[in-house]
Amino acid sequence: MSNELRYDGRVAIVTGAGNGLGRAHALLLGSRGAKVVVNDLGGSMHGGGADATPAQKVVDEIKALGGEAVANFDSVENGDKIVQTALDTYKRVDIVINNAGILRDVSFQKMTDEEWDIIYRVHVLGAYKVTKAAWNHMRDAGYGRIVMTSSAAGIYGNFGQANYSMAKLGLFGFGQTLAIEGRKKNVHCNVIAPIAGSRMTETVLPKELLENLKPEYVAPLVAWLCHESCEENGGLFEVGGGFYGKLRWERTKGKAFGVGKPVSIEKLRSAWTEITDFGKADHPADITSSMQPILDNLNKPSKGGNEFIDVDQALGFQFPPFETSYDERDLALYALAVGAAKNALDKTDLKFVYEMSGDGFQGLPTFAVTPVLKGILERAKKGEQAPGLNYGFERILHGEQFLELTRPLPPAAQLRHETSVDQIWDKGKHGVVVIGAKTYDAKTNELLAKNEISMVVRGAGGWGGERGAMGEANLPPNRAPDATTEQKIDDNQALLYRLTGDWNPLHADPEFAKNFGFERPILHGLCTFGMAARHAINAFEKGDARKFKNIRARFAESVYPGETLVTDMWKEGNKIILRAKVKERDKVVLSHGAIELYDQIPTAKAKAAPAAAAAPAAAAPAAAGSAIVFDGLGFYIEQNPDLAKQINTVFQFELSSPDSSWTIDLKAGKVAPGKHASPDCTLALSDADFIGMAKGELNPQKLFFGGQLKISGNVMASQKLEFMKKIDPKKLAADMAAAGRTPGGAAASAPTAAAPAAPAGFTSADAFAIIRDHVEKNADLVGSVATVYQFELSDPDSSWVLDLKNGKGSVAPGKATADCTLSMSDADWVAMVKGEADAQKLYFGGKLKISGNIMASQKLMFLKKIDPKAAEAAVAKSRASGSAAAPTAAAAAPAAAKAPNGPSFAKKLGELLAKEPSLAKELGATVAFQLKSPDAAFGIDAAGKVVDGALKDATATLILQDGDVPALANLRDAFQRGTVSIDGDPRVAHRLGFLKALV
Repeated sequence: MSNELRYDGRVAIVTGAGNGLGRAHALLLGSRGAKVVVNDLGGSMHGGGADATPAQKVVDEIKALGGEAVANFDSVENGDKIVQTALDTYKRVDIVINNAGILRDVSFQKMTDEEWDIIYRVHVLGAYKVTKAAWNHMRDAGYGRIVMTSSAAGIYGNFGQANYSMAKLGLFGFGQTLAIEGRKKNVHCNVIAPIAGSRMTETVLPKELLENLKPEYVAPLVAWLCHESCEENGGLFEVGGGFYGKLRWERTKGKAFGVGKPVSIEKLRSAWTEITDFGKADHPADITSSMQPILDNLNKPSKGGNEFIDVDQALGFQFPPFETSYDERDLALYALAVGAAKNALDKTDLKFVYEMSGDGFQGLPTFAVTPVLKGILERAKKGEQAPGLNYGFERILHGEQFLELTRPLPPAAQLRHETSVDQIWDKGKHGVVVIGAKTYDAKTNELLAKNEISMVVRGAGGWGGERGAMGEANLPPNRAPDATTEQKIDDNQALLYRLTGDWNPLHADPEFAKNFGFERPILHGLCTFGMAARHAINAFEKGDARKFKNIRARFAESVYPGETLVTDMWKEGNKIILRAKVKERDKVVLSHGAIELYDQIPTAKAKAAPAAAAAPAAAAPAAAGSAIVFDGLGFYIEQNPDLAKQINTVFQFELSSPDSSWTIDLKAGKVAPGKHASPDCTLALSDADFIGMAKGELNPQKLFFGGQLKISGNVMASQKLEFMKKIDPKKLAADMAAAGRTPGGAAASAPTAAAPAAPAGFTSADAFAIIRDHVEKNADLVGSVATVYQFELSDPDSSWVLDLKNGKGSVAPGKATADCTLSMSDADWVAMVKGEADAQKLYFGGKLKISGNIMASQKLMFLKKIDPKAAEAAVAKSRASGSAAAPTAAAAAPAAAKAPNGPSFAKKLGELLAKEPSLAKELGATVAFQLKSPDAAFGIDAAGKVVDGALKDATATLILQDGDVPALANLRDAFQRGTVSIDGDPRVAHRLGFLKALV
């Protein structure tokens, strides 16, 4: 057979080959063309006696099969003589199978030195002698295959076999080193741990079991490991009864104690579960990876700690990110919770509690603390704590709070919070743990706020660590306050504030409060914090919170509901120093406080104008981006074939949201979508995180420790992906362009139907008639594609549904709950179907947008199989029946489409402002209008004139669909319904009532 593995020209030495396993190995190799030296002393299984018969009998059997063989009767302790037989007879040696062995089973209590020594001499010394004699011959020839025979007793231990277990595991260590030393010279060494019927097992295993444990089941594995095409090296295999499996070392992640501080027995006892937890494990493949955790730990001298705080473990720990959301109702509730709008007729606070305030709605800046604290409390409720922080709520006092905003809070937002243990200080008697938090807009990834929450951990200091800043900051000037505000705290203020998320029973439960030494429930420190901040904003900024930058304050004393809060404030440039006290007890409750203000009201990061969508980085959704990255990696690997030899690893990437699978095969040297049958290392993460990691924007280590990146299989192999950091993206793109390679390939574009012979006036309705005809003729598409597609065409507008999920499938005008939505202009769709426009160029140019299950767009590849003649017939049939004109907007010629509203509205607006310039003065702001479908941009500039194009740095930007321009007649209603969105200062909208006259 052409695919039969042969050993022609190879010379093999098999020790202990007169019976059992050795005989099976010798016969199989001999039958496949190898010249075999059949070694066997012919002694008993206990090592006594000698007999030439067994070896000679096997030689005769090989010759009867047409092979070549020679017998050798030396003891393996004279291994040089065995090898010399091969050299004298066949002039070379290519394969050594160390199989010879004996048993001297006895309990360790009764074992003699002779019983220990003879096992060592036959198994270990014998293997050494034979291998040593053959080693240099193999190295000089640049080829060699060695197999050591170990045992389950060596791996796991076995009663009565201490000597045998020692020898068998010793052979594994011996073989591992030979694999390393011989690799460069193509001399490979592997180890088997077989179980088979032989003289050595017939006394300990039942007869019926022995009959199925045939040596012939073991020999094929040994022969494969000895073949020149087998690249396996350094492996350990269990084999027997038709089972074949590879073993590897597994080690728990363990626990590293910082070097420099004592490790007590008690600390080990406390950490024992973590030390022995195989739920978190890795598989060191060599001595380097084995030592890596130790070397890493040596580079991290201990920062100290005690039984409550382990600084080495806790400092820098990043919690898994979490998301929250809020709207105007949450902001209003918070404002009420910190005492706003006591006088419901006072417009100063009305803007914080009433979303339709005539002065525009604002969120109090200190609200940005609440979602972070709520997340931390929820985590604590579940018992989730940073490693190394070993204390409960009863020890914690909120010491200090810092908050900074990058811009005024939007009226509603979806937020993502990233929290970490940023600082740990030893204050002597107490410890201080500072939790840092960054809050992002989850949709735009814009940083909105930073928090630092300083927790005093009572009785947890004294380890001699760093004390942190010692200076007294933000002390009041030596003069009377520039402003003072008094406010009576309602008796139920704490019960109201806890609805913002701080549910600690200390603020609600009288019995609980008494148990902690308080006469009654106390007010939340952060409620006092919010009150004082609001007092400062009202006193110096007339209630306008938009210039707020940051606030820092220390919690000095508890406050009880029903008391009177007195906030003293001093203005120092852009800083407001504040101190709050309780009037009735004359106790300072908030100290070292200060608010910093921005010089100008900061605005949100500028959003790209519609035209900017042509840039691939802005237009490409996550799935297409990952396809581009993998395509680029594939090209790079093709251009650098040595990578496969160096890394020799198959990586599986499992991406989510949207889901996709990719294989980087650095054994075969290729990259492809889909799953590999047996990857060495699997990395699972979101598509967005993969893109961020590939761009260098996200740190893989932080993703891993944050739980966003999961690695399974050979975890240490993931370090081999470091080569990706060396790739120059610009050079790679240039090289791909020079090679005529388009990044992303078909994975980034939506496939289209085969171009029909387009009749005159070919329309989008004709295109969908072609698809409908194809679906009706191919009922199996519903099962194979299982997706509902929504096509949104514009200019003129029409909607079409391609349902390949329900019933027999259908194509019809209208809208549905779709899995995947494709949006483009009607003209681009028609051009794409006719083959006049490239789908990929439309996509990367921002003219084709795909949302929902983006990967499902690739299932539309079936449309390329449509026969052009069938397409032409489908169009003719559809037109004859009149169905092609179903959606009149889609079938109409572009000239018949309704004119867009934007240009006429802009013209009317310009005429109105020219006629009544006082309107612009009353407006007192610049306003930009961004219209979509079709896109248009214009605005009112500082001179009160209407200008075409995107207006930079506008005070407010109104964003809406062209078809929704009439909604500007009632702007407040349109805003509340979401028809119009406003970026920037929403109060400007209240001064745009004159738009009503234009629509």
